[in-house]
Amino acid sequence: MLTRTFPAFETDRFRLRQMKEGDAPRVFDYFSKDEVTRYYDLESFQEEKQALEIIEKWNERFYLNEGIRWGIALKESGDIIGSCGFHQWEKEHFKAEVGFEVHPSYWRQGVITEVLQPVLRYGFEEMNLNRIEAYYDPENVASKRSLEKAGFTFEGVLRKAAFEKGVFCDAAVCSLLKDEY
Repeated sequence: MLTRTFPAFETDRFRLRQMKEGDAPRVFDYFSKDEVTRYYDLESFQEEKQALEIIEKWNERFYLNEGIRWGIALKESGDIIGSCGFHQWEKEHFKAEVGFEVHPSYWRQGVITEVLQPVLRYGFEEMNLNRIEAYYDPENVASKRSLEKAGFTFEGVLRKAAFEKGVFCDAAVCSLLKDEY
């Protein structure tokens, strides 16, 4: 593996950092909840090893320079309560997709609004993105609100754009452009 330094950031309440093996129990805790995976493109976790596998996948993406996913850690305890980062990085088009999730105990507390600020800055300034996209289930009002607060513009709904959990589902799409940031 390449040796690259994983960037870390702090906000008022959180530290955005690389996740490690020891974070797997916390990641399993929230990804095992159906309310977290309801709008996610994966089934609820049944075993802690699934959390370890997703952490390894996210870290591999970073080392291969294909994306980056930060763990959202509470400043005071260091406990992971969610993650946020970029995937679907299309370097030739200067764009990537941002994604995130948070433990239900921290819903409606402005977590994503707060952590998106350094994540978006990193995307535009360090990854040289011109466009950051986000796709979400049109029924996921919380994600929509978080993205609106971060300055994203709703672009429309892609009808039956994905096949997830055995059904076709719509995907709302929004974006933030570098000159709007």
